[in-house]
Amino acid sequence: MQSDELIRQRQREWERLEYLLQRIERDRVSALSQAELVEFGQLYRRAASDLAIAQRDFPQNDVTAYLNQLMGRAHPVVYRGEPLVWRRLKRFYRYSLPQLYREVFPFVAAAALLLFVPWVVAGVVVYFNPPAANYVLPPYLVADIESGNRWWKELNNANEIGASLIMRNNLGVAFLAYAGGMMFGLLTVYVLVMNGITLGAVLGLLHYYHHEMPLYEFVVGHSFLELSEITMAGGCGLLLGYALLRPGLFSRRDALGIAAQKSIRLLLGTAPLLIVAGAIEGLISPSDFIPAWLKLGVGLTTGVLLYAYLFLVGRGAANRRQDTGGKIQEAEYRRQ
Repeated sequence: MQSDELIRQRQREWERLEYLLQRIERDRVSALSQAELVEFGQLYRRAASDLAIAQRDFPQNDVTAYLNQLMGRAHPVVYRGEPLVWRRLKRFYRYSLPQLYREVFPFVAAAALLLFVPWVVAGVVVYFNPPAANYVLPPYLVADIESGNRWWKELNNANEIGASLIMRNNLGVAFLAYAGGMMFGLLTVYVLVMNGITLGAVLGLLHYYHHEMPLYEFVVGHSFLELSEITMAGGCGLLLGYALLRPGLFSRRDALGIAAQKSIRLLLGTAPLLIVAGAIEGLISPSDFIPAWLKLGVGLTTGVLLYAYLFLVGRGAANRRQDTGGKIQEAEYRRQ
């Protein structure tokens, strides 16, 4: 075949392919309709065949260079899509992370019960029997609560127990709750229950002396996110313990490996929550100029958005195609 004959037969198709390609490059693949996607795929395959003929029969001709350039632009659109790392990261947060949370949720719910039930029980017990707080809290902290001293204002000088009471050590608690799963979940249960008892005792004593509102005002903006992260870490620890206790058809080693893979992905994926909570705690929570109702609004908003994302996002969309090549193939399949 001569170059002039090939140009005469195929020029309109090449121009049409270049037009569609320009639209994709300018406005992305969403600019094309389903019919145009099908047409783009067909034109691409024909142009690829034309290029093969041109390279065989007249490799030095200008039309060969033109087709080679045209296919060089079209090939990444069809086969490459978005950069692999970014595509995986976007897919993880759009689909995998909330789906993984819902899969692990029974263990997260169990961790929440282990934290909040002792919290409530200890709070009620200490409220009606204040001396019981001496069995849980150090004497200096009991004295601070009785006098109304706002010890959380001096967090930089607080010891580990005082800091944990207002969740400054939430990362350490989360780590212990998770790592405790390696001890068949026993350490996870201990960490959650003891933190619940300690926090409940503090709040029970604060309510007894009517000094609770300043602490609530301080923690309400960031506690939703921090407590969520702690319960997730506890749930992941319980997942590890359950895998060791009930490996099912797997060996304990394999069951632990599967559980660890799920839990690490969940914890790493939700780690940004601690950054957001830290920003709120550092900029909003200690401020004397921001009203309590606004701090409460920040806490409720972040909590609602978090759980709306975890429970609603990614449902029924796990198998959506994320690259242009997949969209073209799907459009052609529907046409057939």
